[in-house]
Amino acid sequence: MANYNRIIMMGNLTRDPVLRYLPSQMAVAEFGLAVNHRYRTKTGEDREEVCFIDCSAFGKQAEVINQYCQKGRPLLVEGRLKYDSWEDKQGGGKRSKHVIVVDNFQLLGGRDSAGGGNRSSDESSQDNSRPQRPQGRPAAARPSQQQNPPQEPPFPDEQQFQEDDIPF
Repeated sequence: MANYNRIIMMGNLTRDPVLRYLPSQMAVAEFGLAVNHRYRTKTGEDREEVCFIDCSAFGKQAEVINQYCQKGRPLLVEGRLKYDSWEDKQGGGKRSKHVIVVDNFQLLGGRDSAGGGNRSSDESSQDNSRPQRPQGRPAAARPSQQQNPPQEPPFPDEQQFQEDDIPF
């Protein structure tokens, strides 16, 4: 029997990533993702339900997520679903949860965007616990320094979509 375990989710971080290292010096970042589902009932009432899911990233991806992501930031993750179960030490009962083990991710929004709002310059200058993000465009992306001309889209007959055209 063939098996396939793949999940793609896009949402906002529910907390700042927590970076730790395994004894093998492999980086592990753990964070939460909130994914909203909006719908309309038969009576016409608008409703929203939220799915909270825990995620784990490893290696260089964990370090990048820890450096550039913070609570409220939109993020797209792709990975596999993992089922964790354990025995509760306090109550003695069995506990379980599903976790996304991140294989790929995509930072969404602008460089300084965080879905939960922007931090003021006073807050960011006082908080030295997280590395500062670089400002401006990267040197390789500056038009005056581009060495290769822009390439044609792979399918010139197809309509090109702008970011504002995407419904989510």
